[in-house]
Amino acid sequence: MRAVMAGLFALAGLGGAACADRTASPTGPAANVQTALAAAPAGALGGARTGFGFNGTVSGFPTGVVFLTGGGSFDVATASNVVPTETDAKSGGGFRCVDAVAQGPLAGCGTGEGVRWDTAQLLASTGFKCTGADAPKTATTGPGTVVLRADFYRAGDGNDESFTATIIVSDSDLAPEIDGNQTLWVQGVGCGTAVANFSR
Repeated sequence: MRAVMAGLFALAGLGGAACADRTASPTGPAANVQTALAAAPAGALGGARTGFGFNGTVSGFPTGVVFLTGGGSFDVATASNVVPTETDAKSGGGFRCVDAVAQGPLAGCGTGEGVRWDTAQLLASTGFKCTGADAPKTATTGPGTVVLRADFYRAGDGNDESFTATIIVSDSDLAPEIDGNQTLWVQGVGCGTAVANFSR
């Protein structure tokens, strides 16, 4: 477990480089990968659990650019597409709408809004598109990919989620036919490159 945690915390040092060529990353505790990983309960990476950490920015649909950072752990065997189902994923982190989103589940998230996200459910799989014109694809939760139904929170909304949307984090390219390395996806916003690390 010590080696796994060391690998995940090493990711925090790379976080600033994840979006350097796209847009400035938000600052503060919510944007800190290390803070998000530290929030995972003790022993969360033991047994059959998979740990992950990431930091990246997505876009591709007509409006919106969203920055996400975070991590945690999950048990692949509990993933389910029946909503709601009690699944085993302990993960969360920070998010920021760098540019306003006007479509999809995050519609209404204004420029500069967003504080944090947490996991509502570990999904077995999801269909996704990186742009409106993109061919539909499927991502499946496994050792190097996690599909999450996530709750997103803005300042002032307290403990009531502002939005709920599906996200995908992967350590391999989700859409090889698109230029670049698409390793992060947010429903209704699009794909992007994230520094992502998975460990067992």
